[in-house]
Amino acid sequence: MSRLPISLLTAALLLGGCSLIPDYQRPASPSAAQYPQGPAYAAQSPVTPRVEDWRALFNDPALQQLIESALVNNRDLRVAALNVEAFQAQYRIQRADLLPAVSANANELRQRVPSSVTRTKAAITSTYSVNLGISAYELDFFGRVRSLSEQALLTWLSTEEARRSAQLSLVANVANAYLTWRADQELLALAQETLAADERSLQLTTRNREAGKSSALDQIQAQTSVDSTRASLARYQRQVAQDLNNLTLLVGTPVPEHLPARPLDSDLVATVPAGLPSDLLQRRPDILQAEYKLRAANANIGAARAAFFPSVSLTANAGTSSRDLSGLFKGGSGAWTFQPQINLPIFNAGSLRASLNYAKLQKDITVAEYEKTIQTAFQEVSDGLAARQTYEQQLQAQRDLVQATQDYYDMAQHRYRSGVDSSLTFLDAQRSLFSSQQGLITDRLAQLVAQVNLYTALGGGWSPVEPLPPAP
Repeated sequence: MSRLPISLLTAALLLGGCSLIPDYQRPASPSAAQYPQGPAYAAQSPVTPRVEDWRALFNDPALQQLIESALVNNRDLRVAALNVEAFQAQYRIQRADLLPAVSANANELRQRVPSSVTRTKAAITSTYSVNLGISAYELDFFGRVRSLSEQALLTWLSTEEARRSAQLSLVANVANAYLTWRADQELLALAQETLAADERSLQLTTRNREAGKSSALDQIQAQTSVDSTRASLARYQRQVAQDLNNLTLLVGTPVPEHLPARPLDSDLVATVPAGLPSDLLQRRPDILQAEYKLRAANANIGAARAAFFPSVSLTANAGTSSRDLSGLFKGGSGAWTFQPQINLPIFNAGSLRASLNYAKLQKDITVAEYEKTIQTAFQEVSDGLAARQTYEQQLQAQRDLVQATQDYYDMAQHRYRSGVDSSLTFLDAQRSLFSSQQGLITDRLAQLVAQVNLYTALGGGWSPVEPLPPAP
């Protein structure tokens, strides 16, 4: 190949660094600098413990085991990981256009020409050739290919954040499903204990009626309590079975039959401290995903701008050819081809302008989506912080209620057995105690779920925020 094509190719590679991508500026956050304050929120915490991931959040070994299994076996997470690999491959394909594709080929051509064409006699000819060259390589003078490559890169990075978001959601879903399962198990055990107590009361009321100490109405009321508790027992049995099925689906493998169960009232989930700065939202994968999409839309504007300028493509090859295979590499057999092509847009009925406007509108849309993602995240964290404080107060009040109804039940039972009060007061105390104990378990579950959701809303922890990597 002569020096001229090589020189032009070198110049094209050097000029390929030109870019028409607008300078990226991160939009200002539409949320406040601090989360809301007031009676529903806790006071500023003097010490902020670090929680990097879910292992530091959950203190239940059984739950940690289930989450580990889900991260390996859950099919939705597996699909998200494969999507990341797929977009990585697309980025590599797009990036390959930045460099010329060099190919080599060898050909042999044997041809028989009939005598009717040669006018003498039939002839058989042979041609051998070997070539090395590039085909239709676009010289990226105005950065169109580079802009598309950057867009593909940022799209790939956004899918990686989507995978992180799916993983974070999976951890939260497994935790919530596990906590719900444990709560329904405790409600089932409570219903079994209450049913046994109701049946003992029914037996006592039946004996008192046979002895003439109770009326038929007292016996019917005791039977009503038994039947009501039996209905609750069946409902909780169904819920426990369905909870286990849901947990099995999330984990991706059968849940072990004998897991070391810890009481729901124990320290199962670490407490989120108060007074967190709102810039912790920048660690959320959905916000990072939205910003990567915004930067990809910004890169697409550069490609749309470059379309207004001429595009230059280059086809060149060099090789050797000969009629005989033995003379393929002899002197005088060399050949080369250099074919540059320029495409200058003159009239396109405004399609290029419309394409640029469309790219700018897409960026405006992604800006709005980015800001909406931040606002939604701010609301979720604010709701979680309010739930954190108020659930503590609600649980303490519910514990006091359970203790009061327990005292009421003990006193009513003693007075009923002593013949001071009728069974009506005793049965009312039984129902009140059962209802308050159910409420305590339900409120504790709601508190734990709120803590898990707050962990998710904070993006998987509350350690110092790492800045977003700079644009490539």
